[in-house]
Amino acid sequence: MTEQTYSLSRYPETLAVVRLPAGAEIPLWAESSSVFSITATAAETSLVCAGRSVPKKARHQKPFTAFCVDGELDLGAVGVLAGLLTPLAEAEIPVFTLSTFTTDWILVPTGMADRAEDVWRRSGHTVAPAVPA
Repeated sequence: MTEQTYSLSRYPETLAVVRLPAGAEIPLWAESSSVFSITATAAETSLVCAGRSVPKKARHQKPFTAFCVDGELDLGAVGVLAGLLTPLAEAEIPVFTLSTFTTDWILVPTGMADRAEDVWRRSGHTVAPAVPA
């Protein structure tokens, strides 16, 4: 069985992952970027947003760089994230992932983004700068 390879786009913005209390309102400082995500559960509300305006007192981690799997993925596709995350795990690169209706996003610490690109390329994937919409 041949391994599936993917094309990824690297986005230039610096992102942050922010934890808010359950049911929290989205703060005005939460600026949109190439990826802006709100995930709410009974235990917390998490944001992925532009890192530039996140207050120091907010519980957060940054900087992250976002990579997007190019094209529209079938919701029934199997192993997409496994194929992309396994090489990063083997290289000890931590990730934060998000999925949308059409694709998957992989955030890596910005200081490891170049290394992540190299690992993916050695695994047969392609990575290019994101083309502005």
